[in-house]
Amino acid sequence: MSQRTKVKQILLDEKTDYNVVVKGWIRSFRNNQFIALNDGSTNNNIQIVLDQNSVSAELIKRLTTGAAISVSGTVIPSLGKGQRVEIKAVELEILGDCDGEKYPLQLKNRPSLEYLREIAHLRFRTNTFGAVFRLRHALAFAVHKFFNEKGFVYLHTPIITASDAEGAGEMFRVSTLDPKNPPLTENGDIDYKEDFFGKATNLTVSGQLEGELGAMAFGDIYTFGPTFRAENSNTARHLAEFWMIEPEMAFYDLEDNMNLAEAFIKSVIGYALENNREDLEFLAARLAEEEKQKPQQERSEMGLIEKLEFVLNNEFQRLTYTEAIDILKNSKPNKTKKFNYLIEEWGADLQSEHERYLVEKHFKKPVILTDYPAAIKAFYMKQNADGKTVRAMDILFPGIGEIVGGSQREENYDKLVKRMEEMKLPVEEMSWYLDTRRFGTAPHAGFGLGFERLVLFVTGMGNIRDVIPFPRTPKSAEF
Repeated sequence: MSQRTKVKQILLDEKTDYNVVVKGWIRSFRNNQFIALNDGSTNNNIQIVLDQNSVSAELIKRLTTGAAISVSGTVIPSLGKGQRVEIKAVELEILGDCDGEKYPLQLKNRPSLEYLREIAHLRFRTNTFGAVFRLRHALAFAVHKFFNEKGFVYLHTPIITASDAEGAGEMFRVSTLDPKNPPLTENGDIDYKEDFFGKATNLTVSGQLEGELGAMAFGDIYTFGPTFRAENSNTARHLAEFWMIEPEMAFYDLEDNMNLAEAFIKSVIGYALENNREDLEFLAARLAEEEKQKPQQERSEMGLIEKLEFVLNNEFQRLTYTEAIDILKNSKPNKTKKFNYLIEEWGADLQSEHERYLVEKHFKKPVILTDYPAAIKAFYMKQNADGKTVRAMDILFPGIGEIVGGSQREENYDKLVKRMEEMKLPVEEMSWYLDTRRFGTAPHAGFGLGFERLVLFVTGMGNIRDVIPFPRTPKSAEF
């Protein structure tokens, strides 16, 4: 009988008196008789009970923490605490030995998150990362489920691009030219005509611009893929490679955009609460322990699951940037100079501390800010009649700050060209994008959500490097 049964299934069923084959990794082995086996389907282990008389001393020596084994046996009721069933082993085979002395994941040494980042190839085998990455999977599935049910088309936009969607300029160059001896133009610049694509190309910062082209044919599309920023930010909230979800909808205005974004966030969080309760409860307990180490005033008012249910059950607070500036200007931390960046006048670019103040202290719920100054926003945003603001919207979350950024897009060709010229963007090179404003344009809107920030919020982890399998950050591209 070679059909393997997953540990999660055996524990869920709670049936007894049937034969199974389980395969997994040893978490612990005690009294030369009891193996705690984990196969990654759940954080819970299943106990394997050995008949010591039928197992050789040589085999027992090889049953070390981390070793991979296959066990055939019978599921029986358990007399042990904290488990209803266990497996009485009939046959045991070692699939992969593990040097117990050198294996870094020993219960006795409780490795820190920082240390686990250094051994990211093994950290999946810990309970914390087991829970985090099963949740990451569930959230990714929920993203596709939400858009599929709404009739969106999933569009794969290019990873290599010749345009800088955000105008931020912090991009990774893609080139096959010899770095030691690149071909040069008469002016002494690098001659990208000789390069693989015949022009300077980069890793994408966003699939939005191409997404807009899709929306002008399919109506509703979404992208979900890797994006890259060559920004030298060594913070707990930044990565150089991360995943973005970017829906783009024809015939949507700003209001429709906000409604979709709120429904989307609630839907994916709801999916995780319903389908990954066990992992969330584990992470909630972990977070509660962590909170105890903090000074009282820094502790969160809500537990992890409470916080997720709070987002689900509350309407997001909507207000304009102008209203937010008034609140911040008159706030206690601004008046007592507690903010690192004081708010003195309209037009200031909001920092994470301001966003978190609005969410955590003032409104005590998620906030959607709209109608930002044009000067601090991207070129493609729909211009308001006041000539000063654009139809932008950002969704701000507790503990995170901005989780979604979006806008109604400028569909007027002349206004868009004028804005690009003001920002010194290459109008010629972007002719393909501008064409959508010349051939049957329509009002449209969209937003971007950084997937890791969503996973960070849902798992309650403190560092974004702990919610992506192999983090890419300044001076670090391990594994």
